[in-house]
Amino acid sequence: MAALEPSCSVVVPTTGRASLGALLSSLARARGPRPDEVVVVDDRPQQTPLLVPEVPGTVRVVRSGGVGPAGARNRGWQEARGDWIAFLDDDVLVPPDWAEALRRDLSGLTDDIAASQAVVEVPLPADRAPTDWERGTAALSEAWWITADMAYRRSALALVGGFDESFPRAFREDADLALRVRRAGYRVVQGNRRTEHPVRESRPLASVRQQAGNADNALMRRRYGRRWRRLIGEGPGRIRQHLLTTAAATGAVAAATCRMRRTAVAAAALWAAATAEFAQHRIAPGPRTFPEVREMLVTSALIPPAACWHRAAGELRAGMPRRRSGQQPPAAVLVDRDGTLIEDVPYNGDPDRVEPRPGAAEALDRLRAEGLPVGVVTNQSGIARGLLDQQQVQAVHAEVERLLGPFKTWQICPHGPDDGCRCRKPGPGLVERAAAELGVAPSECVVIGDIGSDVAAAESAGGSAVLVPTERTLLPERRRASHAQAVAPGLVEAAELVLEQR
Repeated sequence: MAALEPSCSVVVPTTGRASLGALLSSLARARGPRPDEVVVVDDRPQQTPLLVPEVPGTVRVVRSGGVGPAGARNRGWQEARGDWIAFLDDDVLVPPDWAEALRRDLSGLTDDIAASQAVVEVPLPADRAPTDWERGTAALSEAWWITADMAYRRSALALVGGFDESFPRAFREDADLALRVRRAGYRVVQGNRRTEHPVRESRPLASVRQQAGNADNALMRRRYGRRWRRLIGEGPGRIRQHLLTTAAATGAVAAATCRMRRTAVAAAALWAAATAEFAQHRIAPGPRTFPEVREMLVTSALIPPAACWHRAAGELRAGMPRRRSGQQPPAAVLVDRDGTLIEDVPYNGDPDRVEPRPGAAEALDRLRAEGLPVGVVTNQSGIARGLLDQQQVQAVHAEVERLLGPFKTWQICPHGPDDGCRCRKPGPGLVERAAAELGVAPSECVVIGDIGSDVAAAESAGGSAVLVPTERTLLPERRRASHAQAVAPGLVEAAELVLEQR
């Protein structure tokens, strides 16, 4: 019996740009089996109807109300019906063979492959060197995992919670999603279909406005460490040079204000040299026309302070959820058992069924190496339900320690959800008992868990939490944790966040 073709929905987030009509028309002209549906997500905040050209095929329009690119894509894939979701930007064009090529790319992919990336082509002028703006757009053809044309398996999106709406711009949210999907055990592969990404018309000072993306860079660094650019296939950025240039300009102004003439002249000279080097770096490859050179000179002076401003704001926002006002640095780590430390087997009393979650051993090794006591806090309502006894629970815990090493404390709630106890998460009792046994304050404890009750237990005890989402994690729980606490794609990353808090 022949294998069924995978069902595929196309999702296009838009703010109503005129290029949307050209994309939909190119989709309509694509030969071969059409996608099962095209879902256009209207992300304009206003309520006026979105004008969508009439094209053959099934096109649905849903509203997301101005939540931003990440939120619009989430609304799109949640509304779509396909097993695969092909995300397209509203300013790309697909060739006539795109639908056929998409089917070929997706057919036969094994279950461990979560996504297929298209080859993105950026047409550049043949009669002259490209401008700085055109070169920036052309870099998309070499970028990893961009959603200009990226097809994701629906089940993989559901597992990691889709796009992270903490990213407000269409800049790093696609790379963040791919990293989380890969760390969940999936692969991302390169497909053979091709998509054209035309260069949009540049507006004055567009490169200065683009520096807002430095705030997203701060969030990427917070989540994936200092080498995050290597993880997404990028070379080093220029933020250090921008910091030097901005510091020189600030120093020149401060010294002049204080009438420190020599210091002001030296700082001004450093600023001028750094700005000239940056401008030359951008002017040399281009057409060197008068308008281009003028734009490069002006923006090369404005970009460094703009980049530093947005990076500082991003670092502040990225760091805010990590520690609330009055909260102490972590002195102990408490880990949820089922779904976080080990695979979730409902009401498990069999040690042979214990299987550590990915990264559990490495994360625990890092925490213990830093001298942090690690304990376990777990709800075991199977005891109250008569499905388990204390001996079975202890046998499972002995196997966990055999596989992952000893824990400083085990705190168990044996009650059912209707017993009204204080210890069952999301109540604070388990955290408070663990803190007392470890000799630390509850506010000094970090709880690592996979669902909202783990986060709520930490908060109700006055501590902090790191959410490590799994397929059990509800999207509202993930969103709440991203605003109130911290979210990590895996246990190793969760351990790194805890160590950063110290």
